[in-house]
Amino acid sequence: MLTTDLIHEARERIASRIHRTPVISSRQFDEVAGKEVFFKCENLQRAGAFKIRGATNKIRSLTDDEKKRGIVAFSSGNHAQAVALAGREAGVRVLVAMPEDAPKMKVAATRGYGAEIIFYDRHKEDRHEFALNLAEREGLVMVPPYDDYLILAGQATCGLEFIEAVGDLDCVLTPCSGGGLFAGVATAARTMNSRIRCFPVEPATADDTRQSFVKGERVEIPPPPTIADGLRVQVPGELTFPIVQQLAEDVLTVTDEEMIETLQFMLTRMKLLVETSGIAAAAAVMFKKLPADLKRVGVVLSGGNIDPDQLAKLIDK
Repeated sequence: MLTTDLIHEARERIASRIHRTPVISSRQFDEVAGKEVFFKCENLQRAGAFKIRGATNKIRSLTDDEKKRGIVAFSSGNHAQAVALAGREAGVRVLVAMPEDAPKMKVAATRGYGAEIIFYDRHKEDRHEFALNLAEREGLVMVPPYDDYLILAGQATCGLEFIEAVGDLDCVLTPCSGGGLFAGVATAARTMNSRIRCFPVEPATADDTRQSFVKGERVEIPPPPTIADGLRVQVPGELTFPIVQQLAEDVLTVTDEEMIETLQFMLTRMKLLVETSGIAAAAAVMFKKLPADLKRVGVVLSGGNIDPDQLAKLIDK
C-alpha cells in the first residue's frame, strides 16, 4: 500500500539527493485561464523531471546483494535518465531498454549518466516483457517506472512539498502516463487536505487512463500518436489505476495543439521551458477543462527535457 509512513520514509531517504523545486505563479497565465494557478516546477528537478524522486527512493532501498547484481529499467526518456543518475550515485550498474524512436537528447543524457542502453521497437515489442527478459538474462533487479510502491512513495514527495507551499488549493492536476505521478501526488495531497480535488491529464490521442476510468477497468490502446513522448503508455499501471479510480474526480484530456500553444506561452511569457509531456496539466487549465467552481489550482510541470530540434519546430508552429 502507498501509506503516509512510506511517503515520509521516502522523503527522508531522498531529501539530500533531489531538489525541493520552486512553486511559481504568473498573472498573465491567470488572466488567460481565469483562475489563480500555482506551478510546481519539476522541470527544474535533477535529471530534468520528477522521475528522480521515485528512482532514487527505489534504488536507495535495495539490499547490498541487489545493488551488486545491478538494475534494469524501461523508459522513453525521463525514467531512464533518473535511473541512470540515481544508479550511478549509488554505484550500481544500470541497463535501460529504450524505444528506437526515443528523443535523441534523452538517449544522450541517459548514456551521459553512465547507463547501458538496449533499443526495442515499441510497435512490435512489449517494453515490459523486453525488460523482464533482460533482467532474467543478466540477473538484474527491475526498477519499473510506476508500478512499485517505493517508486510511488518517491513521486508522492512532490505532492507533500506542493501542499506545504500552497496549502489551500482547490485542486491539483498532474500529467498522466502510467499514473505514478498522479497516484503519488494525489495521495500525498489528500493526506494533507482532505477536500482537495484531483485530476490526471493525458493527450486526447493517448487516453488509456480516461477510457479505463470510464469503463471501470484497465483498457489497453494501440501505440498512440502524440507529441508528448512521455505520455505514450498504452495501459494504466496495475498498482496505479486503483488509486486513480479512488482519488481522481475526472480524467482530463488535451490535444497536441493545446499542448503546443501552452508550451509557447510558458516559454515566451513566463520564461519556463517545459517539455510536451510535462505541460499537459497546464494545458488543461489554460484551455478551461476544469469545472468553473475551482479557483485556486495547483499544476505539476512534470519535466523539462525536450530536444532542441523539436522545440524549434514547435516554436515555428
